[in-house]
Amino acid sequence: MLKRFVFLLFVFFLPAVLGAQGSLIPPCARICPADGPCRPCQGGDAAVVKQSSHVRADLSDRVIRYEVTETFVNRGGRLGEADYIFPLPRGAAFQDLKLSIDGQMVAGETMNAAQARGIYEEIVRRQRDPALVEWMGYGMLRARIFPINPGEVKKVVVRFQMVAEREGDALRVDYFQGKQNAQPMFALAANRREADLPRSTFTLTYPAGGLYGIPYSPTHSISSRAAGNRREIRLEGTASEVTVLIPIRKSTEPSISVLTYAPRNEDGFALITMSPPVLSVRPTPRDVTLVLDVSGSMAGVKIRQARDAGKQVLATLSPSDRFRLIDFSTDVRTFRDEFVRATAANVDAASRYLESLDASGSTNISGALDAALEGDVPSGRLGLVLFVTDGEPTVGERSPEAIASRVDRKRGARRIFSFGVGADLNAALIERLALEGRGTAQFVRPEESVERAVSVVASRLTNPVVTNLRVHADGVRLSKRQPAQAADIFSGQDFVMLARYDGSGSVRLRFEGETANGAVSWTSRAEFPSSSRENQYIARLWATQRVGYLSAEKRRGGASREIDSEIRELGEKYSIPTEFTSYLVMEPQMRRGTVGALNNIVVTGTAAAAAPPPANEARFEAARDAAKQRAATSLAQVDEADLSGRASEIRRVGARTFTLIGGRWIDQRRSDSVKVTKVKAFSSAYFKLMDLIPDLREVFALGDKLVVYGKSAAIEITDAGSQDLSDSELRRIQSQW
Repeated sequence: MLKRFVFLLFVFFLPAVLGAQGSLIPPCARICPADGPCRPCQGGDAAVVKQSSHVRADLSDRVIRYEVTETFVNRGGRLGEADYIFPLPRGAAFQDLKLSIDGQMVAGETMNAAQARGIYEEIVRRQRDPALVEWMGYGMLRARIFPINPGEVKKVVVRFQMVAEREGDALRVDYFQGKQNAQPMFALAANRREADLPRSTFTLTYPAGGLYGIPYSPTHSISSRAAGNRREIRLEGTASEVTVLIPIRKSTEPSISVLTYAPRNEDGFALITMSPPVLSVRPTPRDVTLVLDVSGSMAGVKIRQARDAGKQVLATLSPSDRFRLIDFSTDVRTFRDEFVRATAANVDAASRYLESLDASGSTNISGALDAALEGDVPSGRLGLVLFVTDGEPTVGERSPEAIASRVDRKRGARRIFSFGVGADLNAALIERLALEGRGTAQFVRPEESVERAVSVVASRLTNPVVTNLRVHADGVRLSKRQPAQAADIFSGQDFVMLARYDGSGSVRLRFEGETANGAVSWTSRAEFPSSSRENQYIARLWATQRVGYLSAEKRRGGASREIDSEIRELGEKYSIPTEFTSYLVMEPQMRRGTVGALNNIVVTGTAAAAAPPPANEARFEAARDAAKQRAATSLAQVDEADLSGRASEIRRVGARTFTLIGGRWIDQRRSDSVKVTKVKAFSSAYFKLMDLIPDLREVFALGDKLVVYGKSAAIEITDAGSQDLSDSELRRIQSQW
């Protein structure tokens, strides 16, 4: 996850789609005096907008390599800055980000997060072009671009890789483009001309012939051409969600693939995939429980989509299945008191019940889960729970830790698949329910379809091919596996594992699991080299998944020195933005010597202690003088009433409205009767609060000066705030929020 930049990217591990086009949150021009910190102006006329977005995806060996090129232009009359938001796919490995500086595309480097942030802020004061990619948690990149002169065009290139998912008899490639007639993260003028809309293209290449068939897209029309021994397809259309399905050949034998990367003098890395064979097994009868949140916050589009999602689940049931429908708000209700057979009459009655659901009341998550986990799963049946919510617990048991612990005790043999809708929810709880329930967690952004997310998962769960699947390697030792547990493979899915390995040579791989017909076992041989420079991206894929696993463990069991140390080491070694590491892009001529000098600023905390290197001294002085002149000019142009605190900008974040007053974003829910806790931006306390109260993530993205109010508590982000908070203080804020 990532944090800020003049171009800022943050990474989260939870998007439900495989990729997302970047979007802008452009503040007005910033005033950056040479002898002080930058601060937002009040009412500037910078207008930074996206000009184009071009996506190239390349599929090879089950890995998709993405390169996203996006351009932005400042159509205003003042110096501009923009926050750039780019959601990464779940499990994607960030490779690098390049920023156009003086006509050159410049990459960056990973370093300590505090040092990178300090260097970044100092460069901004000197009116340079840095780009800082920082960790924000849960698979999101955020970048801040500065400066963008009037009329100037900035280009950003983001590269990342991920393992392609299989759906049915095809590999599935998804990409969320965002709205075509507006920037997703902020409102544009209603009369914006069509010619001004960002230009978007999506191109995918993959091996021609053999394993793959003719691609199909349910969202766009496809044009295709041969490109040597590869096939290139280009999508045409205006739908915001891109989906491409590439058929793969069926086989009566398992398809097992092993890719390795083996650096010298350390354990190697392995990407192991296994496509189960076509099996003639009797279907496993299932007990399916659908749990729907119908609290007041689900009103409108979300409740309609939830009803449709329920109907999609009903459509996947077979005569041998049983099902329950549970809906909850303040109270918990059920379609029937117990499981019923999936007969046509029962399914029709359940569909009518879904149509009658309305959204109102509070959010009783603990009561709903208690009802869903009543009783035991009969022998020979597979228990599945699909849980959909858009909020945090507000009645009943409200402690996420207590809820998760109770679910773990009562779950038994059930698999839990959780869906978090929107931003105002406890992501850690949603994730933990799925992690411990041996299911998956899907996070549906406000602009996405709840129905689509639920129906995709429900369709995969129609027929378990093999459960409790484990892989054994005779000849090497596999360690730090992702996933770490035994896996369930449903119809149209593959088994995918990333792991470290110790040893080398010809290795016998054994895949063992259970089916409705009994135990199964498949074997294959693969070469695990002692040293190899091929497939280096596998190390980054493994490290990204490892960071995600460690972050989930940290949210579940609390921070520890060992977990923090491993996350930091992974970020630094594999150039992954984490909560402890950031990715910084600088002008090439500033890189040598300047980093060391600017690091002294961070270490000592005094800008006066840092002297620019002699070779750049004249340039720095000239830049400082120019910055002072620009700052003086900007100050003269800003209305005095604005600087004294007149509100000149309003921003909505979820259900909250913020007003920019005196350089601070103020929550309009203001209450003078609550205790205000002051916290320093990007400190340990800052990140702990985001973990405890997930809806603060979008709020904190507004900037590093703000005040936000909960029910009985308030948080102020300020330079003078605390850098850490005690566990008791954190619990107090969470309970009063």
